[in-house]
Amino acid sequence: MIERPFTVLVVDDEPPLRRILERALARAGYRVLVAAGPEEGYALLNSEQPDALLLDIHMPTMSGMALYIAIINRWPALEGCIAIMTGDAEADEVRTWLEHHRCMVIRKPFDLSRVTDWLQDVARFRQRRTGNGSA
Repeated sequence: MIERPFTVLVVDDEPPLRRILERALARAGYRVLVAAGPEEGYALLNSEQPDALLLDIHMPTMSGMALYIAIINRWPALEGCIAIMTGDAEADEVRTWLEHHRCMVIRKPFDLSRVTDWLQDVARFRQRRTGNGSA
């Protein structure tokens, strides 16, 4: 059986950051999907099955926190496989939200190794959860 590549969905409204993540993660061997906003990211989930998601916290039409909740409500198996990217992790709203949701925070600006380390953790988490080594 051919194993599919580990797929990451990046949802961020900043084109330069999307391009950096897309190129770096592809070079690291990941299949990368990108979405310029929350609606596009949510729609992609109807046809794609990413293994991990990176969501920007501040986007014009919907926050990454609201998108996270919408995703988990529809696809609960993605819980534990989503990270929020923010430069504002210490804001009261963000801290309060994080107290109630199991979600990794990747603080901007970030070192790409932090992202790839987290993706490796997600891959291990998914393997443990399935119990058979397949994601």
